[in-house]
Amino acid sequence: MKKFSFIVSAGFVCLLMSCGGKGGGMSAAAKKNLEASQAVTKAFDTGDTSKINDVIAADFVDHTDRGDKNRDSLKAMIVAWKAASKDSKTEVIKELADDDYVFSWLRFTGTSDGSMGMPAGPYDMSSIEVVKFKDGKAIEHWGFMEMREMMKMMANMPQPPADTAKKNQ
Repeated sequence: MKKFSFIVSAGFVCLLMSCGGKGGGMSAAAKKNLEASQAVTKAFDTGDTSKINDVIAADFVDHTDRGDKNRDSLKAMIVAWKAASKDSKTEVIKELADDDYVFSWLRFTGTSDGSMGMPAGPYDMSSIEVVKFKDGKAIEHWGFMEMREMMKMMANMPQPPADTAKKNQ
């Protein structure tokens, strides 16, 4: 009898846990945010910015290492990225979304022509992209790259002449 009571109790607890709270899947807002994030990822792979205004707010802020940028600068970057790396591919390693944010772990591969601040040649890098949403449109973005990968790219960058390096010390 104890065994039967334990099994029934355990089953009841599992049922309560699966039905209660926010379990049972992603909200409609989170799904919409994830779809918007995926549209931007697709734009980087294709170079097509025609859907960007549909998923990026007019007052969007892209927090970059070169200062805060806007929606138009994002579109320009997408076009420049595709021109500089015609064979670029983005692999989604993991995505997490809720009603306010999408977190994406992405892997980028391709061949750079050297015009986007990366050395010319093949690249294989990953980053974490964090996007904040409001009313189904991205309003802010932050990108984080692993330091080891940044150092790998920097090691392949052309070095300044020796006399220039001495002047800067």
